[in-house]
Amino acid sequence: MAEARVHISGFRMDFGDTTVVRDLSFDVQAGETFGFLGSNGSGKTTTIRALLGIYEPTAGTLHVNGREFKPEHGDRLGYLPEERGLYKKEKVIDIMTYFGRLKGMERRAAKQWSLEYLDRVALADRASTVLDKLSSGQQQKVQLGVTIMNKPELLILDEPTKGFDPVNRRLLMDIIEEQKLAGATVVMVTHQMEEVERLCDRVILLKDGTAEAYGTIDEVQNKYGGRIIRIRHGGTIPPSPHYEVMLHQTNYAELSITDASDEASILKDLVYAGVSVRSFTTTKISLEDIFIRVYGDQNTAAASGAAGTAPSRKREGT
Repeated sequence: MAEARVHISGFRMDFGDTTVVRDLSFDVQAGETFGFLGSNGSGKTTTIRALLGIYEPTAGTLHVNGREFKPEHGDRLGYLPEERGLYKKEKVIDIMTYFGRLKGMERRAAKQWSLEYLDRVALADRASTVLDKLSSGQQQKVQLGVTIMNKPELLILDEPTKGFDPVNRRLLMDIIEEQKLAGATVVMVTHQMEEVERLCDRVILLKDGTAEAYGTIDEVQNKYGGRIIRIRHGGTIPPSPHYEVMLHQTNYAELSITDASDEASILKDLVYAGVSVRSFTTTKISLEDIFIRVYGDQNTAAASGAAGTAPSRKREGT
């Protein structure tokens, strides 16, 4: 097998007495789009920063292209951080041309590329506008352009479509797909599960700094039962060893099938139990369903804790 574009093995990250990531191992293969998922505080951004040498890891191996990443290796890397960083008092075209020069492009080529990109993302008329006069979404488009303009072999995107409306989200997803077709390996840190299902070949789910699940979309879905039943009904859904009730509202429920039971038998059992079934459909469990199952209790606990005593220190990383 070819050497992985990203290789992380036995990674641990401590901040003082707090362990943010523990014993984390995974690979990202060349040419794939990889989803890096987890709730806030699960260790995603900390892992990316350690991979890129921004943090010194407490333990473990973190390699890009078979070696530790150094700033001098950055000519074929595109990194879109969660915290955007552009010169807000400069004109858009000047900013993009400047960053193109930093990435080794000739000034004319950098300016021409930037103008073509701005036209693609509906910002051609804003090329001479000072950056802080743009909306946050428009600024994000500029930041993405700066990130991909050097045709990176490895593209790391931390919440690339955060705050975008559906039209602009689809536009950026198309651009990311184009980067993959051009040969880039893409790592996406995102909470948008529909983006992951559309774009990603494999994923890893982090919870409390460890890998909760890792593999292809199908493998992760199969780990959590693979199939769910959606029913509209009257009456009470009885407990059963054949399914888990994932969601139960007044007249609607979602059941995760927990073994090899067939749907017809489950429907029959519900009817025999007195449930008035008005509709009954089966579908594959979505990544959003899995995300809610994995992180729902944790987020509920965090919300309840927020109403009580504030934590003594802020946990680093996201």
